[in-house]
Amino acid sequence: MILAGDIGGTKTHLALFDWTTERVDPLRLETFHSADYASLEDMLEEFLAPPKPPMPIDIIESRPQDEPSSPPQDELPPIRAACFGVAGPVIQNHSRTTNLPWVVDGAALAKRFELPAVQLLNDLEAMAHGIVLLHANEVVTLNQGTPPVQKQAIALIAAGTGLGESILFWDGTRYKPLPSEGGHADFAPNSDHEIELLRYIRSQYLHVSYERVLSGPGLHAIYEFLRDAKRNEPTWLAEKIKAGDPAAEIAEAGLKGQAEIAKQALDLFASIYGAEAGNLALKAMAINGVYVGGGIAPKLLAKLQDGTFMKAFTNKGRYKRLMGTIPVHVVMNQHTGLLGAASTAARLAQA
Repeated sequence: MILAGDIGGTKTHLALFDWTTERVDPLRLETFHSADYASLEDMLEEFLAPPKPPMPIDIIESRPQDEPSSPPQDELPPIRAACFGVAGPVIQNHSRTTNLPWVVDGAALAKRFELPAVQLLNDLEAMAHGIVLLHANEVVTLNQGTPPVQKQAIALIAAGTGLGESILFWDGTRYKPLPSEGGHADFAPNSDHEIELLRYIRSQYLHVSYERVLSGPGLHAIYEFLRDAKRNEPTWLAEKIKAGDPAAEIAEAGLKGQAEIAKQALDLFASIYGAEAGNLALKAMAINGVYVGGGIAPKLLAKLQDGTFMKAFTNKGRYKRLMGTIPVHVVMNQHTGLLGAASTAARLAQA
């Protein structure tokens, strides 16, 4: 038995697998709202607690008050290894999460839960391990491209609560991911309009990273920039944004064509997303493919397919032709990071 987790700023997925060498479905999978817990330890205590079977009413009524209840019969088999993808930098198996007030330490987790081995990975590093395990029907292709026969690098970019990036290199036997915090690199505007966006966000933050633009909060920031610049926000949409999830409301209104300002926000978001995906591809020479993961891409798939993303992706001057040869895929499996963590835990268990 192995334990795997994908720890995000909004949601955390935990699962148990009977995984040895090949991908298998989880025996048990639960999703938690990350902010509801003070630590990963508290969440794991709840997840790993043995289930309490319901007791028949007649037994409850007939049992003497001083008679102790029987212990639960369903106990977990020993967990041989665990791996957690963490949304934040991992240094020496220790991480302070970026969008949660958590400190996660592999050695401390191993001691508390009596686990033989615990490994922490950056969440995009974990997702990159999962990329190579995906089935063909778990991705949607934006650009078929013409990848080389000899295996070259692959890049992964994923916008959700934050923005993550990773690179996979071929070592002659298999793809190995490299962790990255590229989502926190400086946002580089690519037009006069984007320069104005940068100025707008700089009035709120000392440092404007790509994550400030390419994330759920980033989509809201783009919307607010357009709202304050053009004053064309419908009252009904303003009320829905105030009452609900701003990014989700903006995305829905934009995809359905219900509000021009929401459509413009999605246009700008998709264009910047494509440009940064192209930047990552160039820096890694990821000519074997770029994968677009995270929670946002599947929800905005129709927008990503309309050409806005790929136009910005290939718009690299003299390298436009090269960019057109790179396959680009959207990851539809929202548990790819969990798969990657599980595969890593399985290797730990076999070591």
